[in-house]
Amino acid sequence: MAFALVLLWLLPWSLQAAPRVGQDFLLLGGATDEVTPQRACAPDVLARHQEVLSIPAPAAGWSGKPQAVDVFGVLTGEVRISHGDREICGSMHDARTRDSRFRAGVGLVVVPKAGDHEPIVVSWTRPLKPRWVPTIQLGAPSPVQQNDTARLLVRAACIAVAIALALSALMGWATTRDRSFLVYVGACIVFVLWQAVLGGLSGYPEPWLPVHDRASWWLIALTAFSQALLLPILWRLTGGDRRWPRSRPAQHLVLWGLIALGLSVPLWGLDGLSAGAAALEGSFLVVCTLCLGAGLWGLWRGDAHALPGLAALAPWWIMIGADALDARWLVAYRIEALQLSATWFLMMAAYALNLRLGRLRRQRDEMRQLADTDVLTGLPNRRAGLRLLAQYLERARQQPHALAIGFLDIDLFKDINDQFGHEVGDQVLVAVARALRGSVRNHDDVIRMGGEEFLVLLPGAGHAAAVARLETVRQQVAAVTQTLGIPGLTVSASIGLAVLQPGSDDLAGLLRRADHAMYCAKRNGRNQIHDGERTTTAGDPLPA
Repeated sequence: MAFALVLLWLLPWSLQAAPRVGQDFLLLGGATDEVTPQRACAPDVLARHQEVLSIPAPAAGWSGKPQAVDVFGVLTGEVRISHGDREICGSMHDARTRDSRFRAGVGLVVVPKAGDHEPIVVSWTRPLKPRWVPTIQLGAPSPVQQNDTARLLVRAACIAVAIALALSALMGWATTRDRSFLVYVGACIVFVLWQAVLGGLSGYPEPWLPVHDRASWWLIALTAFSQALLLPILWRLTGGDRRWPRSRPAQHLVLWGLIALGLSVPLWGLDGLSAGAAALEGSFLVVCTLCLGAGLWGLWRGDAHALPGLAALAPWWIMIGADALDARWLVAYRIEALQLSATWFLMMAAYALNLRLGRLRRQRDEMRQLADTDVLTGLPNRRAGLRLLAQYLERARQQPHALAIGFLDIDLFKDINDQFGHEVGDQVLVAVARALRGSVRNHDDVIRMGGEEFLVLLPGAGHAAAVARLETVRQQVAAVTQTLGIPGLTVSASIGLAVLQPGSDDLAGLLRRADHAMYCAKRNGRNQIHDGERTTTAGDPLPA
């Protein structure tokens, strides 16, 4: 019985159709007859190899264990690694030509016979700059490959960070329409291309830039374009542009000079490339020195805005010092150090852009505040007040809430100005505004409508509560007389009350009823509240 139940349970599985493409699995690619791109070096390639290193076997000969050789930092031409009948010639800018076990460098794993003394031979083209020598790592395959993978991760991460910063700046430009963000996006794109050629990722997993055998030309051109953006930005970050505004023509000269140099690179020969590389290194050192001086001078003068520029300069000066001291770590990890320094620079520039964005937002908020604020009293002006009242009305319609307003006019204000002068009149307005603010929960609910007229918004207050609160307002305004203490001065206010009638009121109708009620209060003797919701006898309003 149990065996039969098992058969019944397995029956649906046995009848199941074969796995279907796109539903049960996904198959990418297909069969190929393409020959692996790994190859021995052609005679014309070997003819350009001026540098040859022969790695000798240990005194007792090779151990018979696998030996991994990985070559980094060869920016020009191809690298040849050979041992016995094993040979590979790989390009940093075409990963298809390299052993797939090595991703950041050109590598080969050989297994010499135990006791064999035949050396491993590495050759390459002479570098453009004397100190840009390759790094060759020899050892067991596992640690050598791990080091290779770590280098690849650093190089790829730097490019990924630059792309992320460019996208962030693009969103900043969409928000502010400030062209500084577009300049930064352009700088990020140039640095992405420069890093891709510098670190060999332009050919990983297969070439996506047409570098081919002209890597030196690409590298010098992109270095010129990168410096055309980096050097003026460093000058501005360190505050040189603020302290020496007359330096802007020189900045433009550096910018367009370097761009012109980069555009002319395809016309140069190898000797011209070496001279161009030396010129770019010299100009970079000069401008970095000027930027350091500008930043330190600004910091000494108390300019905190120079700090991002000095921070952006720090890794470059560490590299300059290490290069002068022939530090081995810089020789071994020059490409990674350059990429990390460039990424740090982009991050500091992004930080400065964010500070600029914050300043722009504060300026916008200040301008909006000035546009919406009465200068004398500090209260919201008529435009801001009516906008807030419209919001309260909309909210009261969507979720039925009570809403009341009080239209207030200072009694006989013209007489106060005529008798005591406009300076005292201004004091009265400021004191009344202060008293009104003290009578409401939200200071924005008191609006100066113009002249001696104010509007008090009472969201959530029904008829009885509004009457009580406006009576408190009237008393506080009357108390201004004693607060100011000016002999012969009496301050009072006439207030008109209007309560929102659900389903029938709009903003204009509510204001009209409050305004009419205020004039009724004046006509009935001033210094009182008139309820606009009661039937009143129309008459000519009294002057203020």
